Amino acid sequence: MLQPEYISHASISSMEYKLPLDIFYHWEKTKPDTIYLSQPIKGKAHTWTWKQTGEEARKMAGYLKSLDLPPQSNIALISKNCAHWIICDLAIMMAGHISVPLYPNLTAASIQKVLEHSEAPVLFVGKLDNWSTMEPGVPSKVRCISFPFYPHQKYDQWYDVIQDQQPVANTQRKGDELMTIIYTSGTTGMPKGVMQTFDSAAFAITEGVAFFNLTDRERFFSYLPLAHVGERLVVELGSLYSGGTVYYAESIDSFSKNIQEAQPTAFLGVHRIWKKFQEGILAKVPQKKLDMLLMIPVISGLVRKKIKKGLGFTHARIVITAATPTPAELIHWYKKIGITIIEGYSMTENFGYSHANPVDGIRIGTVGITLPNSETKLGEHNEVLVRNRAAMAGYYKEPAMTQEMFTSDGFMHTGDEGHIDADGYLTITGRTKDIFKTSKGKYVVPSPIEMKICSNAALEFCCVVGTGLAQPIALVTLSENGKQLSPDSIKSNLEKDLSVINVSLDAHEQLEKIVVIGDTWTVENGMLTPTFKLIRNKIEKNYQDQFEAWYAEVHPIVFSKT
Repeated sequence: MLQPEYISHASISSMEYKLPLDIFYHWEKTKPDTIYLSQPIKGKAHTWTWKQTGEEARKMAGYLKSLDLPPQSNIALISKNCAHWIICDLAIMMAGHISVPLYPNLTAASIQKVLEHSEAPVLFVGKLDNWSTMEPGVPSKVRCISFPFYPHQKYDQWYDVIQDQQPVANTQRKGDELMTIIYTSGTTGMPKGVMQTFDSAAFAITEGVAFFNLTDRERFFSYLPLAHVGERLVVELGSLYSGGTVYYAESIDSFSKNIQEAQPTAFLGVHRIWKKFQEGILAKVPQKKLDMLLMIPVISGLVRKKIKKGLGFTHARIVITAATPTPAELIHWYKKIGITIIEGYSMTENFGYSHANPVDGIRIGTVGITLPNSETKLGEHNEVLVRNRAAMAGYYKEPAMTQEMFTSDGFMHTGDEGHIDADGYLTITGRTKDIFKTSKGKYVVPSPIEMKICSNAALEFCCVVGTGLAQPIALVTLSENGKQLSPDSIKSNLEKDLSVINVSLDAHEQLEKIVVIGDTWTVENGMLTPTFKLIRNKIEKNYQDQFEAWYAEVHPIVFSKT
C-alpha cells in the first residue's frame, strides 16, 4: 500500500493527445448536421450545428487574420455564456492567436488592468448586464467587436465583418503553443495570467472525459462563467471532446425553465448554486415536512422524482461540485433527495485537472483521488503538491512568481493544506495562507470551521476571523431563506449550531461569537471574487474596527447594525 503522504496515479503520461481544433474538425466532418450549441434568445431556442459553428468560426478567424496582427497575439473576450463565446474561442484558435477571457462581472478598473497587462489589441464584447459601467476600462487603442444578438452599436458587428470573409482552412496548432491566458479571479491584488498550452488542455480533458465516461449523448448546461477554468474544462472542452451538446441559460429569471428544457446529463455546480437550489426546495417544502415525506416508502420516491424534475436533473448522470469547498452536510442533504454530487478539486494553474471522487467510489467530505497520470504528495505544513501534464507554462510576464509555484522536482504548490487517507482520498483541511494567529498565540485554520457553519440553510457566506482576538469569531450573511426568519428564530438557530460546532473544535479554535452582518457581500462591493470566493483581507478591513465591540457583547449571537 502506498504511503498516505505520497500518491501517484499511474505514470506521468508521455502519450500524444489530440488537440482541441483537431477534435473539432473531427465532429465537423463526421456529424456536421448534429446540433452542437443551443441558446435561448428572447425565449426562443437558436441552434448551431457542428457545421454552422465551424462556418462562423472559420470566417471570424479569416477576419482576425486580415487585421495583420503579430502571430499568437492575445485576443480578449468578455461576455456571459452564449453560443458565440465558444464560436469566438474556436475562431481565435483557428486564427493562430491566444484567447484571454474576462469575467463578465469585472469592474472597469479590473478590465483595464487585464487588458493593459495582456496587451490585447482586440476585445470581443458580448452578452453583458452592465457594460456601460465596465466600458470605461477599455483602453482607447483596443479594437472592439460586438457579438450578435447583444449588439454594442459603436463597435464592429460580428455578422458584418464576416459577411464577405473567406473561411480559413484547417489551421493546425502545436501542442506547446499557448492556447489561452486565464486570469485568476484573485482574492488579493492583481489577477495573475495563467498561461496554458494546447497540450495541457488536451491532456486534462482527454483524461477527464475518460475518467467520467462522457459520450456524445451528453447534454451540458452552461451558466457558470466560461472565463473560469472549471466551466472552460467541463463544458466547453468537455462538450468538444465528448461530442455532446451545450445548452444555455438566458437569464436568472428563466434559469429554472431553461435547465428543465435542457435536462442536462452532466452538470457542474459550485457551493453557492447548491445553496440556492436548496433554498428554493425548502421554500416550497420546509425541512421538517421534507424529512417526514422522505421517511414514507412510496411517497419518498415520488418526492425525490419531483424534486429532480423541478431542478432539471431527471437525466443527470454526472453532477460535479468544485471551485469552492462544499460542506459535507450539504452533499449528504442532496444524497437524501436522490442527487449524488461528486466533489472535485483543482486549480486554474493545472487546467482544472487534479482530484475527483470516482462515480462508483464517492467519499463525501473528501475531494476524491488523484486523477489518472497525476501525482500528489504532501509538503511542508501538509501542503498539497500536485504534478501532471496540465501544469501551466507559467504566469504571464511573471517569471519569478512562476518559479515560486514549483518545487525543484516539478510539483506545483497549491497553497492548500490537506490529508491523504490510506486509500488515496484527499481531504482539504485549510488554506495555508488563510491561517491566522489569535492573541493567545494559537493558529486557526478558518475554512473547515466556515464549512461547518455554512451547512446551515439560513446562511449564505461565512468568514471566520480572529487576528488579535483571544478566540475567533464568525461573520455571517443571511441567505434568502434566512432573511425570511425572525431575529429570534435566527438567534435560536445559530445558538444551537454554535454549541454543536464548538464541541467539535479544539479549545483555541472555538468561536466566541457569531456575528450576523446586515450587509450583502457581492462581487460589486469587492467582498467576493467573480467566482464568489471570499476576499478575506477586504472583509476583515471593512469590519475590523468593530471586532472588539462585537467580542465584548454579552450574547453569543450578535446582530450587526451595519
